[in-house]
Amino acid sequence: MNIFAHRGASGTYPENTISAFKEASYLPVHGVEFDVHMTADNELVVIHDEKINRTSDGKGYVKDMTLSELKNHDFGSWFSADFAGETIPTLQEVLEVFSSTHHVLNIELKSDIFPYDGMVEKVIELVTAMQMESRVILSSFDHGAIQKAKQLAPSIKTGALFMEVLVNPVDYIRNIPADALHVLFPAAIRPSMQEVFEAGLPVRTFTVNDEKYAKMLEQAGVEAIFTDYPEKMYTILQAKS
Repeated sequence: MNIFAHRGASGTYPENTISAFKEASYLPVHGVEFDVHMTADNELVVIHDEKINRTSDGKGYVKDMTLSELKNHDFGSWFSADFAGETIPTLQEVLEVFSSTHHVLNIELKSDIFPYDGMVEKVIELVTAMQMESRVILSSFDHGAIQKAKQLAPSIKTGALFMEVLVNPVDYIRNIPADALHVLFPAAIRPSMQEVFEAGLPVRTFTVNDEKYAKMLEQAGVEAIFTDYPEKMYTILQAKS
């Protein structure tokens, strides 16, 4: 079973920062997951929430601030004084961290709350310019964005994100279409998921930080987990195998 570092090595470093991504880049895990929003001046930035309140010393919506304004805020001190001065990274800065590594990069398009006009196109344009198409998965709760991504760049892998238990999941995934199902981990072991496994569609689950759940999901046939503690989970699963 593959391991993705969720928002970088976010259990031990401030999530979605260059420090968290550099730490993940040294690990032998399969991939890294992170989130993308768009600024008021149409720049792509890596942050999970629509607001900067939780993970910075500032307040407000990403969409209402320019990149320059966002870069003036501290995105590390909330986690630990050791990370004071961390700034919000752009998508390009994060891709550059992994430009020479082996990692698969799961980019979550955070357009499910605010429909960032042109974000899908800009992400694909940057990924293509950096020749990283074969190493990228585009995922989102906004399945319209996944559909558009597949139309614009059929060769780039996609994953449809869900929080809930699905009925007829294979039909839905193929109708988008998406290449994989990304689901909250309790839903991955529900009976309806068996048809997804039997159809050969990859199932990846979030957010798995407990050894017993990781082993349960591996036995169920899950292809990958997203975890805040990638080094720990890698060690546990390697020891088991």
